[in-house]
Amino acid sequence: MGKFYKDLKAGLDEALAYRRGKIKLHAEIIEVPEPPIEYRAKDIQKIRKRGQYSQSFFAKVLNVSLRTLQSWESGRRNPNHTALRLLEIIEKGIYCPGSDKKH
Repeated sequence: MGKFYKDLKAGLDEALAYRRGKIKLHAEIIEVPEPPIEYRAKDIQKIRKRGQYSQSFFAKVLNVSLRTLQSWESGRRNPNHTALRLLEIIEKGIYCPGSDKKH
């Protein structure tokens, strides 16, 4: 039998044991962050310049092409939700590209 089957059977056995009152299940509350703000051209430039990053370096950090970063900074295009979250993480100082600093 494969791992999937064993995991599925274990989960079902646990559900039945809970239903019969033989075990208690534990819950954990996880805080889900709000969606990131919509960073605009000037915001993105400000974040990049505050960190003293070149456009090419910052594009690599964000895993986008230089052309994409330039289009964001000129206002021709807007970052997707994933890029917005990464910009937020950098802006808040949670991650500082190019350094060992993590706040």
